[in-house]
Amino acid sequence: MGFKESMAKKYSEAYIQKYGDRLTQIQGHVLSIKTATKTILWIYHIIIVDILVKPERSKSVVKCQFKRKKWFKKPKFIPLNQGNMVIVQGLKPKKPKEGKEEKKEQQEAAISILNVRNLTTKIDLVPMDQKIQRTKQRQYIK
Repeated sequence: MGFKESMAKKYSEAYIQKYGDRLTQIQGHVLSIKTATKTILWIYHIIIVDILVKPERSKSVVKCQFKRKKWFKKPKFIPLNQGNMVIVQGLKPKKPKEGKEEKKEQQEAAISILNVRNLTTKIDLVPMDQKIQRTKQRQYIK
């Protein structure tokens, strides 16, 4: 194992140790998408994307938010439309402490997005090597 691989392994282990209990993944259809971009002095760019996802076989709706701030270059986001099938990977919001119940009611809990995979158009926000294959039920012939 080379130096790069050992450093990547240590970084990933530290990340999992810090955020492992908050990591989550949601698969479902996009109900709504709202994109807002803002530019400050032509050099500082901010993009905020709010996505409402309805998970498969569920009545609930999950709010996901993607925020990126970048100097000089505009941050990019993949094209999504209503009805697209997506997998959203992200972090659950932090749980507030017991004494801070008032702030809990004021905040809307949203999953902060790390990666989005559009299964309809086969596009990823962050490219991944793994291929997702759906399991097909076998038909037994008698």
